[in-house]
Amino acid sequence: MKRNDRSMSVAIIGCGNIATAYARTLQPYPHITLAGATDIDLDRARSYVATYGGHVYASITDLLADKNVDIAINLTIHHAHYTVIKQCLEAGKHVYSEKPLSLSAREAWELINLSRARGVHLYCAPITLLGEAQQTAWKVIRDRKLGTVRLAYAEANASRIESWHPAPEPFYEVGALFDVGVYPLTMLTTIFGPAHRVTGVSSMLSPERIKQNGTPFQITTPDFVTAVIEFRHGGIARLTTNFYVGPQGKQKGIEFHGDKGSLYLENWQEFDSAIAYARFGETYQALPYIKEPYHGVEWSRGVVDLVDSINEERPQHIDATQAAHVVDILCAIQNSYQAAKPVVMTSEFVPPSPMSWAQ
Repeated sequence: MKRNDRSMSVAIIGCGNIATAYARTLQPYPHITLAGATDIDLDRARSYVATYGGHVYASITDLLADKNVDIAINLTIHHAHYTVIKQCLEAGKHVYSEKPLSLSAREAWELINLSRARGVHLYCAPITLLGEAQQTAWKVIRDRKLGTVRLAYAEANASRIESWHPAPEPFYEVGALFDVGVYPLTMLTTIFGPAHRVTGVSSMLSPERIKQNGTPFQITTPDFVTAVIEFRHGGIARLTTNFYVGPQGKQKGIEFHGDKGSLYLENWQEFDSAIAYARFGETYQALPYIKEPYHGVEWSRGVVDLVDSINEERPQHIDATQAAHVVDILCAIQNSYQAAKPVVMTSEFVPPSPMSWAQ
């Protein structure tokens, strides 16, 4: 594999809560420099670069005009993802984006085709698959300790956004399915491959909400969605997402069940999630990690993988087509619960590859 260790420059679009986590977790990597940031609220961008370096770009257009910026990191709200990613790709920049790739399956695949046409890289969260716990779980399944895996239960109980976020409305406009469903779906499609048919059911559990400042607001997008996902190459999964059950809920993480045994990943997000294995008919026992895990989530790990894939002239560990297929699944589930019938899917994606230390 050829390698060019040149430093690469990144710039942040959108300086909300998650931008801080990206900046902090990028700091240990000397070959990645922060050129600066922009935001629709320029005061927020000024505060951000005052803390983490670089300079303020007055607009996305100004950021993209900077020839020193190699990669645009899109951390905008969900509804802006398609427009922002498209603008960056058309400007010839490599793009790393927070999830989901888009809120429309058609738009997601349009972005895939545009990145190919422009000859630039497109990378999309979630990157939690790259965590030590997730890589360990995947290797256990690849090594067939479970035998043929036929069933999975995936839970995304994302609590009540207003309990921890000062501006919860954008999350509720998108809904739990599109906001947090992407995490377990990325893990599920990694294990099972592309989905073939989905059946979804939704509900509005608690439409009346109150923000931290005491202001009441009402939600109009389902805060509960559950789905049965049938995979093309075998296997079935039940996915549950909601913006209601908090961290005290006991149904969490992902369980994989096979002919020989079962595997439990307690948290699909944390890189140091507990992992347990049980032979069929026996009780779960804790499994050791392949590698000492990062505590929590190293949010920038996907950015680092993108930079290294460019320098090493190798494929990304997670191809953006998987993110597009996940959007396909999200939209199919939405169409299913709206029409009250199953929806068949046909799209494919490039399978992810394990980290070098997990092979």
